[in-house]
Amino acid sequence: MMPNFLKFFKQASPAITPDQILAALSKVLEPEVSRDIVSLGMVKDIACQNGTVSFTIRLRQAGSPLQIPLERMARRAVLAVPGVQAVEIGFETGPISQLRETSPLNLNASHVIAVASGKGGVGKSTVAVNLAVALARMGQRVGLLDGDIHGPNVPLMLGLTDEQPFAFGQQIFPPSAYGLKVMSMGLLVPAEAPVIWRGPMLHQAIRQLLRDVMWGSLDLLIVDLPPGTGDVQLTLTQSLPLSGAVMVTTPQPVALADVIKGTEMFRQLEVRVLGFIENMSYYLCPHCGQAEMIFGRDGGEQLSQKLGVPLLGQIPLDPAVRLGGDTGQPIVVTAPASPAAQALHRAAEMIAAHLSQPPSPRPASPGYTVYPELRLI
Repeated sequence: MMPNFLKFFKQASPAITPDQILAALSKVLEPEVSRDIVSLGMVKDIACQNGTVSFTIRLRQAGSPLQIPLERMARRAVLAVPGVQAVEIGFETGPISQLRETSPLNLNASHVIAVASGKGGVGKSTVAVNLAVALARMGQRVGLLDGDIHGPNVPLMLGLTDEQPFAFGQQIFPPSAYGLKVMSMGLLVPAEAPVIWRGPMLHQAIRQLLRDVMWGSLDLLIVDLPPGTGDVQLTLTQSLPLSGAVMVTTPQPVALADVIKGTEMFRQLEVRVLGFIENMSYYLCPHCGQAEMIFGRDGGEQLSQKLGVPLLGQIPLDPAVRLGGDTGQPIVVTAPASPAAQALHRAAEMIAAHLSQPPSPRPASPGYTVYPELRLI
């Protein structure tokens, strides 16, 4: 038998209306366009019966990686409505509104530096992490944004794989490591989950990681870009005034050819290239001390002369650099006296020195032809 007072409360439970559910779901934002799912027309077929609420969320594409976070946020929002005891959410695919914001963002950082490469596999993320840590150890207030949405490796390289940022109101408080504030898509999705996003979703993800993270007041924000000359690079230059870009390459011709394209991209976007860093420049034998040029000789120096861009450093091929990246212990911390750490620290000092100087006039692009009809818009 149910006690009389429980019967009273059961009968007195307020009736749930679709308007209440819509009001709750209007607080759930679609991450791609940062608008609520109700105004985007993504919610349909709301039904309320005996404390159970069911509705359908319309996604743009089947298997969207947004499905899991949207389901969690929507369920939490609806369960907060008085009288709701259970929530049933279905999903379907169909067209929804799509916006692509390009307005500049306000970020409290004195300088924003992009670390980029023409191709993958040159150690760009390793260089970005070590540069950021070296600059922080020089007394700079540094943030590090992992802009490689599809392959976010920064959490692993900084020992943050078990960390999760937490929400503070409508913003995200980032974790810290080695004096850096760090944000990465790798902190927001499971390590094994692929991020299968098209260009517009990448665009909005980068803007949200810039806008919705509590970076605080920074001297430098380092952005580790994905390789190539794609959508993330355009989003960054549209969203923030970049102080400069650092291009990472290796000595072999196939990497040098791609870094020329990356350098020209930044020049066309009117972002000054602060310099090149040649990674894996040589292997220093630990037994005899002889330097072996495994990937070629003087490629970075030749590129520097050809393009009129400074060579910031030549980083030797050292197993300790790889080990530091795999274990979350950057070499500038674990072995600061090593040749690789010293080269990275000198590169960081040169970057800081360049930023203290006014930008020089943009040089013409020497040695190759730029076709105006192919310029990015």
